[in-house]
Amino acid sequence: MTAMTHDAARVNRAQGLGFALLSAASFGLSGSLARGLMDAGWTAGAATLVRVAIAAVVLTVPALIALRGRWSLLRRAAGTVIAYGAFAVAGAQLFYFFAVGHLDVGVALLIEYLSPIVVVGYLWATKGHRPGRLTLLGAVVAMAGLVLLLDLIGGAAEVSLVGIGWALGAMVGASVYFVISGSTSTGLPPVTLAWGGLVVAAAILGVAAATGVLPVAFATGTVHFVTGDVPWWVVVALLGIITSAVAYVVGIAATRRLGARLGSFIALTEVLAAALFAWALVGQAPAPIQIAGAGLVLAGVVLVKLGEPDEALAVAPEPALPGADVVPDTLPAGIVDEVALADGGLPLTEVTPERA
Repeated sequence: MTAMTHDAARVNRAQGLGFALLSAASFGLSGSLARGLMDAGWTAGAATLVRVAIAAVVLTVPALIALRGRWSLLRRAAGTVIAYGAFAVAGAQLFYFFAVGHLDVGVALLIEYLSPIVVVGYLWATKGHRPGRLTLLGAVVAMAGLVLLLDLIGGAAEVSLVGIGWALGAMVGASVYFVISGSTSTGLPPVTLAWGGLVVAAAILGVAAATGVLPVAFATGTVHFVTGDVPWWVVVALLGIITSAVAYVVGIAATRRLGARLGSFIALTEVLAAALFAWALVGQAPAPIQIAGAGLVLAGVVLVKLGEPDEALAVAPEPALPGADVVPDTLPAGIVDEVALADGGLPLTEVTPERA
């Protein structure tokens, strides 16, 4: 049983790693697509609102199918879903898009992804999950990599205080994202939690846009990228389906398998994906010192992974669904007796130690 538990834990972690990398790559594409739309005349608010609304519509049917009529789960988790939508979706996306209007895409994302440090501190303070030495060392190495990627030493990247402020707001939203995504207490399927948060975020952003709090402006012209011109509707579709719907669902699935702490550090690979997409699509090439920083970020992630405790033995079996077939490790004596009598033998309860 121990070997099977370890195998299941390894498979779970492997799945989580795959989901985390896919989510990171999907999220990493959003900054460059949004920057292209803003250069074409869109505001950050418009890009965020359309992105969230499309994702909410796309996930509606899958979310309801996964819920299977268990509306009580959604009612009990209403507070969590609202917090997820307000902070992890609306706040994180909007503040990030505001940030990329003042900073390079990679710089804005790197400030946002100081969130793993916030997650480590939160779990330590509230749940007593004290990080080990390798985890702390990995955090230091990863943050050193972020400094190089920001190029605060070389000065190649343009830094705006206003942009940094927006990026820090996105950092808070990202921290909430990892903490809520890593929790299974609500019982909601990942796609349902993502859909609920996106619906809440779309409502918040819609009200803000209608009241003029959130400036929105749209344009229907061609979006220009280094690789070529793309119709605006294609960019919007990619922004809503790939960088939002897919990214949030697989991100929640990943964090539930890896935990908030490890999941948040693996998500730092989004920084690398964003830098590559920014280079390919909007011509923001990384400096050599930023490439070195990317290597340190990856090294930090590896150290954090090595510092995670082996939780294979602590994985609790999932409760059986009503009507599911359950095979116990031992059978009740009465059942064994009935089988023995049917075969012409003696009941187990009448077998003496000598005859046994």
